[in-house]
Amino acid sequence: MIFRSMKKALLQSLFFFIFVITISYAEIVKEVKVVGNVRVSSETIVLFGDIRVNEDYNAQKINELSRQLYDTDFFSYLEINLTNGLLEISVKENPIIQSLVFNGIKAKKHKEAIKEVIELKEKTSYVENKLIRDIQKIKTAFRNQGFYFIEVEAYAKENVNNSIDLIYEINRGKRAKIGKIVFIGDKKFKDGKLRGIITSEESKAWKFISTKKYLNQERIKLDTRLLENFYKSKGYYQVKVLATNILYEEGEGFLLTYNIDSGKRFRFEDVSLKISEGLDKSSFVEIAKDLPKLKNKYYSPKKIIKILDKINKLTTKKDLQFINSKLVETVKNDKILVTIDVSEGKKYFVERINIIGNTVTEDNVIRGELEVDEGDPYSLLLLDKSINNIKSRNIFGKINKNIYEGSSPDLKVITIEVEERATGEIFAGAGVGTSGGTVGGGVKENNFLGRGVKLDANIQFSETAIRGKFSVVNPNYNYSGNEIRFTAESTRTSKMTTFGYDSSKTGFSLGTTFEQYEDIFISPDLSTYYESLSTNDNASEALKQQEGTYIDTELRYSVIQDKRDQSFKPTEGYRASFNQKLPLYSESPSLINGIDYSAYHSFSDNFIGSLRFHGRAINSLSSSEDVKLSERLSIPGRYLRGFEVGKIGPVDASDYIGGNYVTALGFNAALPKLLPNLTNADVSLFLDTGNVWGIDYDTNIDESNKLRSAFGVSVDWFTPIGPLSFSFSEAITSASTDKPESFRFNIGTTF
Repeated sequence: MIFRSMKKALLQSLFFFIFVITISYAEIVKEVKVVGNVRVSSETIVLFGDIRVNEDYNAQKINELSRQLYDTDFFSYLEINLTNGLLEISVKENPIIQSLVFNGIKAKKHKEAIKEVIELKEKTSYVENKLIRDIQKIKTAFRNQGFYFIEVEAYAKENVNNSIDLIYEINRGKRAKIGKIVFIGDKKFKDGKLRGIITSEESKAWKFISTKKYLNQERIKLDTRLLENFYKSKGYYQVKVLATNILYEEGEGFLLTYNIDSGKRFRFEDVSLKISEGLDKSSFVEIAKDLPKLKNKYYSPKKIIKILDKINKLTTKKDLQFINSKLVETVKNDKILVTIDVSEGKKYFVERINIIGNTVTEDNVIRGELEVDEGDPYSLLLLDKSINNIKSRNIFGKINKNIYEGSSPDLKVITIEVEERATGEIFAGAGVGTSGGTVGGGVKENNFLGRGVKLDANIQFSETAIRGKFSVVNPNYNYSGNEIRFTAESTRTSKMTTFGYDSSKTGFSLGTTFEQYEDIFISPDLSTYYESLSTNDNASEALKQQEGTYIDTELRYSVIQDKRDQSFKPTEGYRASFNQKLPLYSESPSLINGIDYSAYHSFSDNFIGSLRFHGRAINSLSSSEDVKLSERLSIPGRYLRGFEVGKIGPVDASDYIGGNYVTALGFNAALPKLLPNLTNADVSLFLDTGNVWGIDYDTNIDESNKLRSAFGVSVDWFTPIGPLSFSFSEAITSASTDKPESFRFNIGTTF
């Protein structure tokens, strides 16, 4: 036993001696020689290895050199020898990836998405162990989109000059459908209620376009957060939701299960503000006096968020330094004690902005609407404005923002969570009046290819006209904040019996919108169109002289000031615009000036008031010609409900010919909570007034200067089959020649 121990100790000492000798042995490098390299220069290898001539190199240093060169991914083989001052490096280079080929994938956007996640890129070195990782990354990316049965293989096709084509064979398989969604555990609420909260949907025959019926891990993660937020809003502070999915029946799809542990239901023990020294406590009196109302109420984070929002708005309004509102929640049995520490701090900067929840929409579409950027001073006012900008794109349902501490005390991390919704729409519309009706339809897409581009193709039919229109709008072209749009339109109008003329007009326009000053926008459009105009046999000689063809090129522009809190369903602020049409080339030149104004004010949560004004004036620039018949003015239908469009104002014999001047004024009272049991429905009361007058070619024509007016009720309802809107109206004042329209409706189907 003693001998064995002595032997072991002796061997350990020997190994240690050899190691010391090896490490300590060093030789001065006098010359460096690289062999086997073709693509990578010897100078580059010396640089990457940080090789220094006239310095000592031992075994340890040579091993470190070998590791450094391997880490470059340039080489598949390395051998380094140091003899008599000559450091010789023999290498075998990894091949260069000439191209990436994705067989089985057709869409360009999918190929680009793959290139984003993989490590091996074009014009980089091929490393076999990275290929294994890339295959797994591709599988993960597609499985997150519901392609659970995906198969991926890859091989390298050798080319000349030590290059390869890296070829992926991808078979996505069938997309995994959600056959059934179930809720288990201590769920407290009915399944129907919970299904209305999540975004995932069961696969049904009528949902042939919807993408929500496919398994999507990101969407499922969003669902768990939505469920947890819902339960917390009902007082279940410690709720936990676990989502699982299994293939439960071949051909029927997956069983998606949400396991809910709601836990106890909590109440507020107390909610209080703790104002730090140096702040004017009187500024927070209005907020503090409402806090006792929450005592013994069921816990809800929404109620706390409202308080924090009030604090943020107060600090912004009073132009205070940055106010830090720190939330402290203490759990005591089934009660929660909430303390909000309000303190004045130093100026903060934005370290990072995270965008989550978008599976279709590109990050840049959202970031392009932000008024704050990474590195900018943190501003709650600008952040709120950014959120409103995102809302105005009308491509998201819910939008939430969260602010977190950054990597240092003076930095903030902003997380913006969006909930994508259906952005495509198949729509149809109709209007019913005493003179007949109109029908139309089309297709819209507000988020084409996830890039925020709007496409709109529609056609409208009436008893008197056919109109086809196609438009492409990028609201934030090249993320500059400026809009660019293209429109092609063709209209054939047959108004011979009621307006005394027929018109056929085809053309296109190109325009943009940009912000010249804060909240002041300029919107120029350049258009060219061809028009053929004819009149009836009973028309006056002045109108018959306008028969013929016209080619017009014109510049239209608008100057707009927008002070609304949001463009979609605004509740505060106003929007004012001045617009003008200038003829650049015209056989019948005329000048049009227009003013539009709308204002909004929220008197309470149950009452939002608004008013709108619309005014236009057209004048001929030729002393010998009248205003072209097809350009005469009438009141758009949205400004004067209760009357058929164009069927008021001057009448020549039996023809409604429009006028040179138009005014319309409308009052609207929105009552969003009038129908509490009917979700997503808005009811409004309205009073519309307006008039059309002024004829330059015949002073004997009755201009019907009597003011028109109508009142009524309108309902906008976002139903499961799409948006539905209708209005009932009754004329108050009118002329005997006017054509009333008491009922209108529009219905659309979203996908």
